[in-house]
Amino acid sequence: MTDLTRLTAADLAGRLTSRDVSSVEATQAHLDRIAAVEPALHSFLYVNGDEALATARDVDSRRAAGEKLHALAGVPIAIKDIVVTKGMPTTAGSKILEGWIPPYDATITTRIRAAGLPILGKTNMDEFAMGSSTEHSAFGNTHNPWDLDRIPGGSGGGSAAAVAAYEAPLAIGTDTGGSIRQPAAVTGTVGVKPTYGGVSRYGLIALASSLDQAGPVTRTVLDSALLHELIGGHDPRDSTSIDEPLPGLVAAARQGRSGDLTGMRVGVISELTGEGYQPGVRARFTESLEVLRGAGAEIVEVSCPHFTYALGAYYLILPSEASSNLAKFDGMRFGLRVEPSEGKVTAESVMGATRGAGFGDEVKRRIILGTYALSAGYYDAYYGSAQKVRTLIQRDFAAAFAQTDVLVSPTTPTTAFKLGEKLDDPLAMYLNDVATIPANLAGIPGLSVPNGLSDDGLPVGFQVLAPAKADDRLYRVGAALEALLEAQWGGPILAKAPELEVAR
Repeated sequence: MTDLTRLTAADLAGRLTSRDVSSVEATQAHLDRIAAVEPALHSFLYVNGDEALATARDVDSRRAAGEKLHALAGVPIAIKDIVVTKGMPTTAGSKILEGWIPPYDATITTRIRAAGLPILGKTNMDEFAMGSSTEHSAFGNTHNPWDLDRIPGGSGGGSAAAVAAYEAPLAIGTDTGGSIRQPAAVTGTVGVKPTYGGVSRYGLIALASSLDQAGPVTRTVLDSALLHELIGGHDPRDSTSIDEPLPGLVAAARQGRSGDLTGMRVGVISELTGEGYQPGVRARFTESLEVLRGAGAEIVEVSCPHFTYALGAYYLILPSEASSNLAKFDGMRFGLRVEPSEGKVTAESVMGATRGAGFGDEVKRRIILGTYALSAGYYDAYYGSAQKVRTLIQRDFAAAFAQTDVLVSPTTPTTAFKLGEKLDDPLAMYLNDVATIPANLAGIPGLSVPNGLSDDGLPVGFQVLAPAKADDRLYRVGAALEALLEAQWGGPILAKAPELEVAR
């Protein structure tokens, strides 16, 4: 029998629809895979086996009764632990929320449940999504399936590692400055950051409200399109939700698989291809451009001069918004409560003791930075100036898209670095997001698709960016590149990954 964990979500959905296999069989196969490889990976913070199997049984009975179901009904999924899930722990990777069981579902969760996807569990992440390596989780590191001594990216390393290791065919991530795309790049998976407002943020634990966006993590571009169409669309409970239908994402992905990009203008961002990029990353990027040119795309170079300041602006805007959003974690209403060991018990002393014990070093670092940037006398000099830079970056994108249909760059400057290598150097860690951050500042969509292996044998990613609300362009270009490269390689990039040793 075919190993059900190796099927793409689209292929598995087809097998389920034809009733060649049951959702219970598919779900159990993935739960077995999780049990086998989790000791090595630590992708999950919580495994939801009983409920997942109950959902699978319900889908199977409804399908047997002839009920019309969603195309992905019965296909298992993993959810990043920053997405609120009723009846399941939601911790955001932080001790301050350890053991919290939400009384409601995020809109994303509601749509996943309604469509009949068994939820396998909640995936590991950097605490409150602050990090690029999943080393800042309060509950331990996640490891990269390609090399267990290396990081799986962050903040959503758990979702990316779970998909790459065949623990789940689909996963949900969130992307504030690259936390879907960067883990996808270093694990050989596909990650998509939708247009800001294209997927509801209701029920996401907020990091930086003007930057956060949930999206799919999968093994193929088509799978991402299928999941994106499921979770996307207007939500009246999210004031930033776009009140327009999504463009035809699945149709665009299927069109892209033909490998024909005739007439597509592809812009290469000169500021995101220069110094600091690993030679193997640059080489694979150049080769991919030639593949796109061979498919009929016109390749043009564009300049976005203010991207030079994107990193600095981002690391003022994000900490400022995080300082405000995380003020609710005070030991008074929910989550961890720690009383001071000495002195009088007051609201201030409980808050100080709780936040001191509940937050990790990176979260404290960013809260302090954000509080300072918002303080009287410094607001205009720091936060206000960063917002002005943000406007200039948005104008750079507008000028670039006036000449092109999509923009491209390497997703990350390097392949996955070793665990611990940058943990004590926050600035070096922040530089890992240099290519992904501009899209979040502008609110535009971005996709990372695997485009080969670097000289060290580790996967690299190719980033595609499109104008706001033109997410379908990502899927057309991404699917075309994926199809053409797989034809060269003789199969998907993940087939080249070493097999994990499994628990017996």
